[in-house]
Amino acid sequence: MSAVETRLAELGLSLPPVAAPVAAYVPAVVDGNHVHTSGQLPFQGGQLPATGKVGAEVDPAEAAALAGICAVNALAAVKSVIGDLDRIEQVVKVVGFVSSDPSFTGQPQVVNGASELLGQVFGEAGAHARSAVGVAVLPLDSPVEVEVTVRFS
Repeated sequence: MSAVETRLAELGLSLPPVAAPVAAYVPAVVDGNHVHTSGQLPFQGGQLPATGKVGAEVDPAEAAALAGICAVNALAAVKSVIGDLDRIEQVVKVVGFVSSDPSFTGQPQVVNGASELLGQVFGEAGAHARSAVGVAVLPLDSPVEVEVTVRFS
């Protein structure tokens, strides 16, 4: 087990199998010494634990936890193309999409769920640039979607 997977286990988490794409794409692509993941939904056991708009059907704190699940799913996608998460030198960028009720403006706090998890797992190497975007709807009515770019050796 890699040191990254050990830290995940200490947080009560484990890498799931890579989620099957829901359309015409691959979960992750290597470009030089970077991996770009596709947007990851918060699948657990092949199911979305919640659906709907954040600020309406989904509580922001629940959505933040779901964003953390998205980040773990993104790490699974990274592992599928580089083999060992200990090769990650830096989390470079995180982009989070939040399916938002029109009156909801707390997208940054929701995406913190992914950012904070990556910080717990990677320490300083988990510090990253980020965008948090509110959208009208996401695939399968997911409340959140997260994509990650990492640099590896």
